[in-house]
Amino acid sequence: MALPILTIGNKNYSSWSMRPWLALKWAGIAFEERIIPLGPRGMGPNPDIVAVSPSGTVPVLELPDGEKIWDTLSICEWAHEQAPDAGLWPKDAVARALARSATCEMHSGFAAVRQTFPMNLKRVKAGHEWSETAQAQVQRIDDLLCGLKSRFGSTDSPFIMGHRTIVDAFYAPVATRFRTYQVPVSAALQAWCEAIFQDPDFATWDQAAQLETWTIAETDVA
Repeated sequence: MALPILTIGNKNYSSWSMRPWLALKWAGIAFEERIIPLGPRGMGPNPDIVAVSPSGTVPVLELPDGEKIWDTLSICEWAHEQAPDAGLWPKDAVARALARSATCEMHSGFAAVRQTFPMNLKRVKAGHEWSETAQAQVQRIDDLLCGLKSRFGSTDSPFIMGHRTIVDAFYAPVATRFRTYQVPVSAALQAWCEAIFQDPDFATWDQAAQLETWTIAETDVA
């Protein structure tokens, strides 16, 4: 039986690729993975990506019937619909609405965090400087996730909504940014970050990223 094909960018750099990859893994959905290396900003459309993605970006999920889903959140929503018992969204209506709100805030916001702390799993950089805007967004992430965990979390689980959800998948790349650039966060948020790093599926992604030889110079030297 043919499997869906998830086309992603480099695991070391592509935060948008990590999110649906984790969601599919957590939902128990088998898929084929294809990697197209990303280039530096401003280089223009990548013809290899344009050939497979309607938006010219990754990730994109091609279903066995040829249909393509090309947005990170849409792929995660598809995974939830295929495996509703996996709990990618909470069952409680209020918890689910707030989980979606937090996910969409990450999907559309936190531009200063993205620009100041580009994802690079192979790197640790001390002394990185950031603006007041970036710091305010870091604090917002801390308050948001810890607030949700305080309200909906479980003593039996380190994850935000009491189990692994799309919220964790969407903020997992942010946890790596905090690790790479040694960004101080609250003890509660740091505990969640450590839980992400210890998750077996995240560890599989991280280990593969460490073995990649592709580089984006501006991210490695900035």
